[in-house]
This record gives sequence, structure tokens and C-alpha cells, in this order.
Amino acid sequence: MSQPPKSIACPNGEWISYHHSHGSSPGVMFFGGFKADMTGIKAATLHKWCHERGIQFTRFDYSGHGQSSGLFVDGTIGRWLADSLLILDQVTDGPQILVGSSMGAWLTLLAAIRRPRRVAAMLGIASAADFTENLIWNNLDTTQQQHLLENGQIEQPSSYQEEPYPITMTLISEARDHLILNTTIQVNCPVRLIHGQNDLDVPWQTSIKISEKVASNDVCVHLIKDAEHRLSRESDIKFILDRLRDLIGLVKQSSSSSYD
Repeated sequence: MSQPPKSIACPNGEWISYHHSHGSSPGVMFFGGFKADMTGIKAATLHKWCHERGIQFTRFDYSGHGQSSGLFVDGTIGRWLADSLLILDQVTDGPQILVGSSMGAWLTLLAAIRRPRRVAAMLGIASAADFTENLIWNNLDTTQQQHLLENGQIEQPSSYQEEPYPITMTLISEARDHLILNTTIQVNCPVRLIHGQNDLDVPWQTSIKISEKVASNDVCVHLIKDAEHRLSRESDIKFILDRLRDLIGLVKQSSSSSYD
């Protein structure tokens, strides 16, 4: 748990840093949020919980995040998805439960669409699917949109750090190739979605919309009335771990019954 991260080379010459613990199947793979890294409370706590129980666990930093190489302003949803698939394909072993926080939940859905045989279940935390369009672009006024189109970048204030987030037009436009809320989401595994109704960053209705669009019939949405976006309070973490425990049991039961 206290070991320095390992890294894996990307086709473009950059590298992705990650932590991986071997263990039982199904494994758990954590996808962080926009501008977050793998040292956050949820990522570290879930890793510790899995490690103590001998469960395989993987967490990583997208390019331009944390200890991975690259610049944040060069990032796109497609690039961060490619980073995620690289870790899924080359670091993890066997079926995985993908746990995604905020933007990470959007990426878990995109990954599950592309790797249906590897993804056994999904757990979304304050899922921010399509946030680039619905929560950034659509909330800019005409002047801001024009500035972004003409200059390629604007600065957006952050609730979690003093410095504003740089938002590029490349991020917005490239993400339009990955929007999922206007069509059926071809994910057929069990899906659990947790969202705080006091979330001021991503409306809890986003999780409801995901549940309506996902092809799987095994979908549950859990709303926590007083929880905010980060869902990092002790009670929130316990709720997340309880849902993860349920999913691990469900996947194991399904796996064993398939051989009966």
C-alpha cells in the first residue's frame, strides 16, 4: 500500500502511473474524477479495504493528472478513456468491477461498452456523464462560448482548489464523440449508482438519466439526501463500501452458478 506507483508506457510515448494489488476475483478498478488523482480519499480507502480482504485492486492517474506524464490541457475524454483501457487491458486480470467517481463514472460506462467481457459490474459515484456538454458548454453564455471558440481555452472557477480549471475547446468538441445520455447505453452488467441530493456540481438527476438509458435491467440508484459531490464523509464511504461488497458477492454468485 505504501509502495511507489508503477508506470506503463502509452503508444504516444507518455506514461500512466498506477497502483495494483494482486488478489481474488473479481478485481476492483477505480476511475477518478476530473482533475483528481489516485491519492484521493475514496481511491485510497477502497484500495485499503480490498487489500485487507485479499481482493485485486487497481487505481491510476489519467494523463495530465497526478503522477502520470502529460499536460492536463492536452487531455480529452477519448484520451483518458484510452488511458483507462490501457490499464484495464494490461494491468488488471480477470473480470473487473469498475468504480467511477464523477467523470470517472462516465469513463467506466464508455469502458464497459468497449470491454463487455471484462466488466462484470459497475459502481458510479456522483456520475458526471456528458458533463462537458451539459454542465460546461450549455452553462456558458454566448460571450463565453464565443471566447472559447475563438481562443481555444477559458478558465473556470473550481470549488476544490484555488486555481481555476482550464477548459479547452478541444475537450468540449472531442467529448461530443463520447456523449451517451441521448441514446441507449449498451452496458448489460449490474450497475449501482450513488448520488448526493446536495450535489452542487453534478445534478443527481444525471444518475437517474443513466439508469434509464443503460440497457441492463439490473440497475439501482441510491440517493443520499444530505451528501454533496465528493461523497467522502465517513458515512458516505461506508455506504460505497457496502454497495461494493454487495456487487462482489453478486458477481461471485453469478460466476459460480454459471458452472452449475
